[in-house]
Amino acid sequence: MIRTTAPIDPVDYLLIGHITQDIIQQDSVLGGTATYSALTAKALGMRVGIVTSCAKDLDLSPLNGIAVASLNSEFTTTYENIESVSGRIQFVQHQASFLDASIIPETWRNTPIVHLGPVDQEIDPNIVHLFPDSFIGITPQGWLREWDHSGKVHVSDWPEARYVLENVSAAVLSIEDIGADYKRVEDMLTSIRVLVVTEGAEGDCLYWNGDARYFRPHQKYQGDSTGAGDIFASAFFIRLSQTKDPWEAARFATQLAAYSVKRPGLEGIPTPEEIKDEMIEIISK
Repeated sequence: MIRTTAPIDPVDYLLIGHITQDIIQQDSVLGGTATYSALTAKALGMRVGIVTSCAKDLDLSPLNGIAVASLNSEFTTTYENIESVSGRIQFVQHQASFLDASIIPETWRNTPIVHLGPVDQEIDPNIVHLFPDSFIGITPQGWLREWDHSGKVHVSDWPEARYVLENVSAAVLSIEDIGADYKRVEDMLTSIRVLVVTEGAEGDCLYWNGDARYFRPHQKYQGDSTGAGDIFASAFFIRLSQTKDPWEAARFATQLAAYSVKRPGLEGIPTPEEIKDEMIEIISK
């Protein structure tokens, strides 16, 4: 059964992927690419929809103003996040239901910008063929990971990489997603024209038609980096779709992601003032 939080009217930006519950130091918060990227798209003036799966009792109130179509599941995808000296360690505790084309509302199949944001291998790769006239951006993190019997997450192969990448407009992933293996970046670049690899506080590297350019934030901020990559991705996809200029889109997205770490969790979603400042910066150049 699919439940909706609002009428399924046309949207500008469609997110597909699991909304998650993230357990951090025994606190449970709403998370996942679908959450952070959708809220960023909303902050950038988009009408936003999410296709997901979660338990029917999950509190979706932080997503007010965003239409959510959710396949009811026994569980919500749940991650436990543990910080260590070598970085964040993640454990999958529960996994919601698989997402395929059958649960995507017909009204949303002509959405201008579609963002596939898997976090736990939950999206059918064939969905890339469902939106022939859309800009399709992907954050393939969830296709690049698997977990052992204890639920501990680690980097994995991505057998469908070529199949997916050849059918999308742009991709954003983090250096952690590929275990800092740049050979995998080289392999991906044979199948896609626009690829961004984010590198945390150092910024990101944009690969476009055989060229590569690094983008560094104006200033490095200390704080909570949770969701920063998802904020970058949605800002990048929106600006790229609007301007067709990957360099400009990367400059804009890099700074919005840098701002986000100054505030914890969902408070890191770009503010109107931050968006305005970056737009002014772009226009002045």
